[in-house]
Amino acid sequence: MWKPTNQPATPSRPGEAERPAVPASSAPVANEPVTTPRPVSTTSTTADQATIGKSLVIKGEVTGSESLYIDGRVEGSINLSGNRVTVGRNGVVSANINAREIVVLGKVRGNLTASDRVDIRSDGSLTGDVVAARISIEDGAFFKGGIDIRKAGQKPNGEEIKSAVSTSETATAARA
Repeated sequence: MWKPTNQPATPSRPGEAERPAVPASSAPVANEPVTTPRPVSTTSTTADQATIGKSLVIKGEVTGSESLYIDGRVEGSINLSGNRVTVGRNGVVSANINAREIVVLGKVRGNLTASDRVDIRSDGSLTGDVVAARISIEDGAFFKGGIDIRKAGQKPNGEEIKSAVSTSETATAARA
């Protein structure tokens, strides 16, 4: 059997940073810099995403502070305000969803509220209203409902949210 000679002796786990082998008895030399291993990535990855698998059924309220991938069935409500909710190809959701970003690859029956964007992909199906700053509906997707595009900082009735200082106070301060 052929074995490559340039491979490491022990296989490393994927996603783990390689660390140089240091003998236990060695101490740092006076002029050598001491380095410590750093995390490979500090950005959000799939490890920061919870998953509801194909065979899982959840009835009730889903809340949290991480992104969620749904490949099973969820009935009730989903509230993950600052995160992403992805309904996978096998996902069936009968719930109102509130998140920063919502991606629909499966079937959703309920209203979607996103502070950033809603994506309905080509295999996705949505029956319900959408409130978002941006929306994308691919060719082949099914959508039945209403769309309300709101900019960040806009009230439900369409008025801009005013700052703590009114415009008349600002004009008076400018003249003084």
